[in-house]
Amino acid sequence: MSLTEGVVRILEDQAAAHNFTKVKTVWLEIGELSQVDPDSMLFCFDAVTRGSSVAAGARLEIVRVPGEGFCLDCAKSVKLASRVDGCPECGGFALSVTQGADMRIKELEVE
Repeated sequence: MSLTEGVVRILEDQAAAHNFTKVKTVWLEIGELSQVDPDSMLFCFDAVTRGSSVAAGARLEIVRVPGEGFCLDCAKSVKLASRVDGCPECGGFALSVTQGADMRIKELEVE
């Protein structure tokens, strides 16, 4: 719930900074490695936006970002399904996450 409330605060701050009055659609990128449950965000979004003059009635679109990393052992970029998995190429665990660990607002449709 607190993550969703943070998104709504960002929407309200951006509305004040950029002079728009209504958010119609929010595209939210959620990385597979971010520990954020997209279904929970969707569920909470409707409840949290009800009290917002800017975001009430807005639609939330989730954009899922796949996990990727760089293996320091075999020097390859690889797909990652989890932060604790080994490299699918060499089995090593010297991995640096390069994508899919973040959550961010990608785009807004506003009035």
